[in-house]
Amino acid sequence: MGRYKKLLVAYDGSISSKNALKQAIRLAETEKSWIKVVAVVPSYEGELDLTAVRNIKEVLKGSAEKLIKEATEVAKAEGASVMVNLEQGEAYEKIIDVAEEENCDLIVMGRRGMRALERAFMGSVTARVICHSKKDVLVIPRDAHIGFKNILLAVDGSEFGRLATERAVEFAKSYGSNLVAISVVDVTDEFLAQAPEIVDDLIKKAKTFLKDVQEKASTSNVNVETFVKEGETYTKILELAGEKKADVIFMGSHGRTGIKKLLMGSVTEKVIGHTPCPVLVVKLLKK
Repeated sequence: MGRYKKLLVAYDGSISSKNALKQAIRLAETEKSWIKVVAVVPSYEGELDLTAVRNIKEVLKGSAEKLIKEATEVAKAEGASVMVNLEQGEAYEKIIDVAEEENCDLIVMGRRGMRALERAFMGSVTARVICHSKKDVLVIPRDAHIGFKNILLAVDGSEFGRLATERAVEFAKSYGSNLVAISVVDVTDEFLAQAPEIVDDLIKKAKTFLKDVQEKASTSNVNVETFVKEGETYTKILELAGEKKADVIFMGSHGRTGIKKLLMGSVTEKVIGHTPCPVLVVKLLKK
């Protein structure tokens, strides 16, 4: 326990954010963590007359008070008491700023439904937080529950993938989890037919990545089951998560790739957008 000393929950009044708050409270109980909630309302910008400005400020004030009240009631129903930071401005920026100012280790965010557009973009605020924050981010679908009995780890041989490995092994040891690791060789059938020797080389590399996971797990006395899969990366990760009944998926992310690139279809974004279970995105801190 105790990997995350302080959690920050982003709350916007949606069903998914309410569930994220509930699950974060339960995680905080097991992790013995402090928990903080942040609610963000937009800033007023414009050149309206004073009467209009007063009306807008009243609306914003009402929205803010409603968010604080709701978050407090959700926490109370879970037997917890939380402090709510109310911020005005760009949501993702304020979430990141509060996480830094409050020295939080983990940002917890909800993921909305499973409609096509929501799957494709997973929420621009969530995407931007993942892109630009230095903190780990836990994304929880609206109907999901937090748990660590079955952990699926996706690795790709990168430095941030190795960081995710360390975090997954740490959790597996603490919770006595079943740990499964996957490395995917992302090739099409056509590529496989035309360049089988290259595919063989990629498979060998994938096995090397998983060997590194096995060594780290062995050092911590954690058993791990490993799989090399061929095909579209996010699809294979999701298929194995379903087969192994994963409670959570651990993935690495170097972040700062640019929001356009993230929204155009990174593996992390696609996994988050389609999986029914929470995803813990482990960040590589850049010095």
